[in-house]
Amino acid sequence: MWDNLNAEDIKKANNISKKLSTTNISDALDSLGLASGVSGILPAFDCPKIFGSVVTLKITAAGLTPSKSHLGIDAIVSSKKGDIIVIDNGGREDVSCWGEILSYGAKNKGVAGVVIDGAFRDIDDIKIVNFPVFARAVVPVTARKRIMGLETNKIIQCGGVQVRPGDFIMADGSGVVIIPSEKLLEVLSKAEELFNKEQAMIKEIKAGEPIDKVDKKYSYEKMI
Repeated sequence: MWDNLNAEDIKKANNISKKLSTTNISDALDSLGLASGVSGILPAFDCPKIFGSVVTLKITAAGLTPSKSHLGIDAIVSSKKGDIIVIDNGGREDVSCWGEILSYGAKNKGVAGVVIDGAFRDIDDIKIVNFPVFARAVVPVTARKRIMGLETNKIIQCGGVQVRPGDFIMADGSGVVIIPSEKLLEVLSKAEELFNKEQAMIKEIKAGEPIDKVDKKYSYEKMI
């Protein structure tokens, strides 16, 4: 998925993303006819915004076929600095698929964070690690004998949105957005345009302009 992006593209994307939020990107995705966001996956504690390329991990039920490795290890090993691990556990909230040890390993590798369509555990310890976790729930129940890693760096879903290795993801206090790699610069450019318009509106409102006049001037309802 990386073939369409060079180092300059990624550098530009990282620079633009610093001022944007998931809401800006969601609006841009909407305007381009793409899946506009994932609901229900939120920061587990006071996590910073994260943005980066995706390493995927698909989870399945444990059974007679044994796991080939400790859940999550292969995803960490295959990650590069700044990557974000996205875990597809189908939204399950009854069992953990991430914890303290994996957080230490991921942070040591330079992983920027983890986004989990499911649950995790060890929240108090992970706060000490200061590793960003975005998930649906926290639960004490271990993955052992319940779930296992099925495959790494294959196409998965997150909240019903397709996610491929090498796509990009942003997560903040409002939720999660997935950006297809081939649409990265187009989406960020549109998001930046919308961000600039909203900032101009805010500036005028702060200066005392009535909100109805500002809204009409910028045609807010028609911005997307």
